[in-house]
Amino acid sequence: MPRMIFAAVAMLGFAGAAFAQAPGLPELPAALKAGELKPYLAVPAKGVQVYLCKKNDAGAYAWAFKAPDAELTDTAGKNIGKHYAGPTWEGGDGGKVVGAVKASAPAPGGNAIPWLLLDIKSRDGSGQFTQAAGILRVQTVGGQAPAAGCDEAHADTEQRVPYTATYYFLK
Repeated sequence: MPRMIFAAVAMLGFAGAAFAQAPGLPELPAALKAGELKPYLAVPAKGVQVYLCKKNDAGAYAWAFKAPDAELTDTAGKNIGKHYAGPTWEGGDGGKVVGAVKASAPAPGGNAIPWLLLDIKSRDGSGQFTQAAGILRVQTVGGQAPAAGCDEAHADTEQRVPYTATYYFLK
């Protein structure tokens, strides 16, 4: 009988650990609800949003988004990949996905880059990122385009604006 109790307690502990693996999402705006997709991986990112000073469609100089450049870690802080133009998420395990923005919502507080829901438009290799059917970018801090400093004298210059975010990979 004690062995059965020990086995039951051990199984409950294992089940609890399995449930702890699936990350919970923060409260999401309605536009970013992912339907039936559920998160299987939470990936903190720290890096920069790169902006280029150029003329916009109206002929005025303005900062235009060029690309992200960020390090991706697991929740313990270990480097697991990188995020760059595409937008692309490339894992150290060989898997790579490219996303396409499906929906956007202002960051709560309004002082950061928007939260996004992205579809996966291509996969390469195999790894933890390539299982994704979608990605959420949430919990953003910083990263907004500079408010000033873009004029003819600064044409074609870049500004690298620090940001952090959490990317939730969904399947």
